[in-house]
Amino acid sequence: MGEENEASNSNPEPDASSSEESQVILNVYDLTPANQYSVWFGFGIFHSGIEVHGKEYGYGAHDFPISGVFEVEPKSCPGFIYRCSVPLGHLNIPPSEFRTFIEGVASEYHGNTYHLISKNCNHFTDDISKRLIGKGIPGWVNRLARLGTKFSLEYNFYHI
Repeated sequence: MGEENEASNSNPEPDASSSEESQVILNVYDLTPANQYSVWFGFGIFHSGIEVHGKEYGYGAHDFPISGVFEVEPKSCPGFIYRCSVPLGHLNIPPSEFRTFIEGVASEYHGNTYHLISKNCNHFTDDISKRLIGKGIPGWVNRLARLGTKFSLEYNFYHI
């Protein structure tokens, strides 16, 4: 038995940890063809998903108090027009551990709690990015929702 361990140690396999490393990518989609024009003014209406270990995870609305997190093939989210991918960083955890992580986070994002301005797909990808690599997604991706929050607060303040 000791010889078996020595034999396996003397012929090391390729570094297993490097195979666990995955790039964290933000895939951004247009919700409307009007984005072709609005992006020139610094805003657009976007959907985003986080790609890790060859799978993309997004968040969407439905009427039930269960997770609204879903998995799709990267760059192919149904109903949206793929725009671009933004590399965010690297992650070094096995796919099984990542799967456990994403299932835990999914329990915080129910389909019936989706809100266009305060808890949308871009908030989800920003949260995931912060938890995984310590930084959020680029500001332009969710700029319209942030503007909506500002105007919503001002409207509510002036109409009390």
